[in-house]
Amino acid sequence: MTQSNISPPQTDRRSFLKVGATFSAALLGASTLANAFGEKSRMNNSIKGNITKMRTLGSGKHSLEVTALGLGCMGMSYHRGLIPNKEASIALMRKAVDMGVTLFDTAEVYGAYTNEILVGEAISQFKNDISITTKFGFNIEKGNMAGLNSRPEQIRKVAEESLKRLKIDVIDLFYQHRQDPKVPVEDVAGTVKDLIQEGKVKNFGLSEVSVETIRKAHAIQPLTAIQSEYHLMWKKPEEGVLAVCEELGIGFVPYSPMNRGYLTGMLNGQTNFYAANDNRAGLPRFQREAMIANWPIVEFISNFGHQRGLTPTQVALAWLMHQKPWIVPIPGTTKISHLQENMAVADIQFSSEEIREIDDAVSKITIYGDRYTPVEQERVAN
Repeated sequence: MTQSNISPPQTDRRSFLKVGATFSAALLGASTLANAFGEKSRMNNSIKGNITKMRTLGSGKHSLEVTALGLGCMGMSYHRGLIPNKEASIALMRKAVDMGVTLFDTAEVYGAYTNEILVGEAISQFKNDISITTKFGFNIEKGNMAGLNSRPEQIRKVAEESLKRLKIDVIDLFYQHRQDPKVPVEDVAGTVKDLIQEGKVKNFGLSEVSVETIRKAHAIQPLTAIQSEYHLMWKKPEEGVLAVCEELGIGFVPYSPMNRGYLTGMLNGQTNFYAANDNRAGLPRFQREAMIANWPIVEFISNFGHQRGLTPTQVALAWLMHQKPWIVPIPGTTKISHLQENMAVADIQFSSEEIREIDDAVSKITIYGDRYTPVEQERVAN
């Protein structure tokens, strides 16, 4: 895979529609086969009772055993277009619990606050059987992000307020959402360490940080997980972060494992985003020309999946989970059918030859468009 920040090549509308029509036909066939696969997976789950594939984030006293895939809850309230009916979102989260999912991810800034409140209402009653993770690291003013803030007093404030919104007694995994350059990470780690000793937090995590930052924080308070973007269109964690996680016994939780929905094959150059509540509308990689130019990767995983009765989503997630046994993706969704599609991936096994086929094909595809705006990119080091 080659990353390009230059403008994508110009593609005329007729050529794109021709490619889109061809892909749509292939996707329809793949979906039909995938439905059969999904039915088989659901039958297996009904026999077992629950999804039984588990993975461990972290090690030693700060290890956390969770299902092989978790559920990212952000999109039910924030940054993913029209907000679903509250009852539908609650039903989806409870369905996930019923399916055996044990890892649920949220943050105070999602909404702001509304996603934590929703998660608390939906699944706090299962708090002894699941793990709920949330995050700190921003100022919030009038419901909006207002700069970074990881001062110790702010971390404590967020912890107390998140516990109340989530209706839980302890935060299973507390991430620093984005690193604050004004606060040494050692101070952040020390504050979370104190919260752990006080019984308000169980485990500590970081998001989108460098290898150096991981080492500094881990020396103060052992990290359970690093949460960063990682998928077939963004592999930078392979340039050091995954190696240090393996060395130190830290788990890795990829957010946006489907590249914010693009790798599902359901978004294309004709997609219009609801800009009032969808950050993709302003992201370089989701502009029309970039989405058209990046279509070859969707075509490839669609064709690869079609031959195996899998959807593009399942191919992308299965590839990701194959990378390391301590990687736990948290795909988000607002639909139960997609939840079932995602969780079926726990039972998919690719051979080494199949992984090489995917890697070889993707390495030849140029990816166009930055994943973040310049302002947002300054907040990440990964």
